[in-house]
Amino acid sequence: MRLSPSLKTVIADISLVFVALFWGIGFVAMKDALDTFPTFWLLTLRFGSAALLMGILFRRRLAAITKEDIRAGAIIGVFLFLGFATQTLGLNYTTPGKQAFLTATYVVIVPFLSWGLRRIFPGALSFFASFICLVGMGMLTLQEGVLSIGKGDTLTLVCAFFFACQLIAIEYFAAKKDPMILTLLQILMVCLLSLPAALFFETWPGFQGGSGLWSIAYTVVFCTIFAFAVQNTAQKFTPSTHTAILLSLESVFGALSGIYFLGEVFTPRMAAGCALIFVAVLLTEAGPSLVRSVSLRVAAAREKA
Repeated sequence: MRLSPSLKTVIADISLVFVALFWGIGFVAMKDALDTFPTFWLLTLRFGSAALLMGILFRRRLAAITKEDIRAGAIIGVFLFLGFATQTLGLNYTTPGKQAFLTATYVVIVPFLSWGLRRIFPGALSFFASFICLVGMGMLTLQEGVLSIGKGDTLTLVCAFFFACQLIAIEYFAAKKDPMILTLLQILMVCLLSLPAALFFETWPGFQGGSGLWSIAYTVVFCTIFAFAVQNTAQKFTPSTHTAILLSLESVFGALSGIYFLGEVFTPRMAAGCALIFVAVLLTEAGPSLVRSVSLRVAAAREKA
């Protein structure tokens, strides 16, 4: 059965919401894993394990890899490595909630990058939805009042830029590539770039057991293999500006996971932040069709007049 383009878009959007859910919980998991493993060893274990598992699961497709696949995977993988390296380093010096907000500022960066690179204006609605989303994430995650920018926060803002670049790169390459191969190659690139940094700048802590290994296992299966495979597939059917808004729900799920796992309090301000983020998502989902509907009705009314 062939699915219509609109139904494919709906399925892609629902899948991206699940990615946001796993990434939101992933902030807690990564913070826990950092208590056992330093930054680059953690990235090496996470992405190396993910690449190995994907290589086993999709070994029959490996023979079909082309030079163009390797080029695309390498470019996306470099942006992904830079994003995760700066994000994971930053998490050593800031809180998961604050980082969830600062990371998700890629929601605002993506429309501008897309506009600058493609010379195609994404529409005023995309910018408006991004701004509402940004305000909502601030209310949801910044509970200390004044935003102070420290070393961890600066690194996280840099990571947001690299993640925005990754989203744009996936949008460019995904339409013509096998999403599983693209996922495997970009994950492998992160591992290959993380390992030298771990060997030169960090000390291997050894396997000590405990919750750190379970946290890594969670990030390998759900935050890496599942998440990037879904993202690479979904972006065949939905634009990067749209994807960025949906993935910003990770800040909502991150706050909820903090409440569930860490016993944090859900304040009225946080509830208002969640509401604003959902408004931004609704604007992204239903806004374009509403604008077209209103425009058609206005045009019809003018013709009758």
